[in-house]
Amino acid sequence: MEACMLCPRKCGAARSIQRGVCGADDQVRVAKIMLHQWEEPFISGTRGSGTVFFSGCNLGCVYCQNHEIRDGGIGEVYDVAALADAYLKLQQDGAHNINLVTAAPYVPDVAESLRLAKALGLTIPVVYNSSGYECVEAIHSLEGLVDIYLPDYKYITPLLAQKFSTAPDYAAIASPAITEMFRQVGDLVLDETGVAKRGLVIRHLILPGCVDDSRKVLDEIVRILPLTTHISLMSQYTPQVYTTEFPLNRKITQREYDRVISYALSLGLHNILLQTRDSAKSIFTPQFTEQI
Repeated sequence: MEACMLCPRKCGAARSIQRGVCGADDQVRVAKIMLHQWEEPFISGTRGSGTVFFSGCNLGCVYCQNHEIRDGGIGEVYDVAALADAYLKLQQDGAHNINLVTAAPYVPDVAESLRLAKALGLTIPVVYNSSGYECVEAIHSLEGLVDIYLPDYKYITPLLAQKFSTAPDYAAIASPAITEMFRQVGDLVLDETGVAKRGLVIRHLILPGCVDDSRKVLDEIVRILPLTTHISLMSQYTPQVYTTEFPLNRKITQREYDRVISYALSLGLHNILLQTRDSAKSIFTPQFTEQI
């Protein structure tokens, strides 16, 4: 890949000879493949979500719970055919869906692998699990291949986005990307068992001391999307050993969480998924040092 412009970083890396800002070179690296039981209930269902964790990330949040894989250096190399085979194996193992986590550095290969897998018999829904920091063009290229979009909406305030993710333009990028996701798949639709078939669900991780920004995120969601939009308000923030220099060295309080919930309800949002505070534990984070 010459002069990579896939993501909003527009780093221009010649990925055949150097890694991009995301940490990826010109080969797709997969850090872990698993039946994930700890996603939202309508994603994991009873049999698990067939999750493919890609190595590398264009955002690099300082509090990342998947920090082992965000720099792109670990994982096994998969070509398009091997990816398609992995999806089909997950389907055979009973997965409710194929859940692609941080696939942004590899969108062209991922799109090709999905087309191949569908031609070979993949029928379960495909989930695109994203940081929200995506180019509209990349999302557009996935139209017809992705059934469920599961993006984050992390911040509105440029200062916070710069401080925690070195991306002051985060909101300016995320809003049009998420709008395009909604255009493709619409509101969340569940099957008769309560598992997602199609649609958009936005995740928002509430950070300690950042309730005002969380409110602004909700304001923006209401501005760009209907009040029927499904939002997962996440209380699971877990301090990491390398966040001590930031104001992120504690879990959020119940009061902080309640304030964000109350504000969401006051805006008229009613499809809100809440999270128990005991989910703020590292045991719910996959281990990436184990064999794929």
